[in-house]
Amino acid sequence: MKIGDIRAIAKSRGIPTGKQTKAELIKSIQLGEGNFDCFSSAASGECDQVGCSWRDECFDAAQKGKPS
Repeated sequence: MKIGDIRAIAKSRGIPTGKQTKAELIKSIQLGEGNFDCFSSAASGECDQVGCSWRDECFDAAQKGKPS
């Protein structure tokens, strides 16, 4: 998802966007959803936050950031 789309989601939920990065915005949204603010930390491919809206994108981001 593009940063503009994420900013729109954040704004619609009353979350100030400021100059936050994509990951920072998603983490703020995660907290608002009642989940942990753990975006991009599932490098092992495991996550117990099954209701998180960012789950699939999180796994992708975690794998891209994983050291080779």
